[in-house]
Amino acid sequence: MGKLDGKVAIVTGGNRGIGKAIAKGLASEGASLTLAARDAELLTQTAGELRENGTKVLAVPTDVTQEEQIKSLFEKAMAEYDRLDILVNNAGAFDGGPIDELSTEAWDKVIDVNLRAPFLCSREAMRIMKAQGDGGRIINVGSISAHRVRPNSAPYSSSKFGIWGLTQVTALEGRPHGITASCLQPGNTFVERIQNRPEPPSEPMMNVDDLAQAAVLMATLPPNMNMLEATVLPVEQLYVGRG
Repeated sequence: MGKLDGKVAIVTGGNRGIGKAIAKGLASEGASLTLAARDAELLTQTAGELRENGTKVLAVPTDVTQEEQIKSLFEKAMAEYDRLDILVNNAGAFDGGPIDELSTEAWDKVIDVNLRAPFLCSREAMRIMKAQGDGGRIINVGSISAHRVRPNSAPYSSSKFGIWGLTQVTALEGRPHGITASCLQPGNTFVERIQNRPEPPSEPMMNVDDLAQAAVLMATLPPNMNMLEATVLPVEQLYVGRG
């Protein structure tokens, strides 16, 4: 018997990397899933893999930069399951460069995916969870860049600072309704973007399944508890004093 039996989760960016690993972790505890991502083919493939293990999965191709598509995502999830217990805001984008050379388009792309989309998804989730009246959990995937920045990362670091702020406000507003908000701040994670580089990574890495354990812990805590923030990184990764 899983800790999330009877629970329903939406995971954005759920077709690969950290999102897929979190989805697998939630499924291993008995949750039913709605997965959202832009790549419909890969989304269908991931949903099929999870169904083979007995998980109930709804796959909804979604561009999280489009407000109407987000509304449609939540409508379809509610039509399928008639409830929502967990939202994982994981979809992410990265772009950067020197501030004096950075284009507005690059800035807007990252902020739209990493910050605007979690706001829009959290707004929909809060409406549903408040109406249900029995609480819920919102888990935002941030980054250690919310606390320790690197050069040439203005859009990404700013968005991750923002998601930490959004998490705190969501937790505060959700408190009277039993709705928690948590922020998972990963360090170096061996996702596809890094795997596909021609050169191996020069810094210590952790794998996505190990990282996902922290998100599952957030989701499975007793309802009177919240892990507001968790910074998870390889032991040897520079963090304090990095730059």
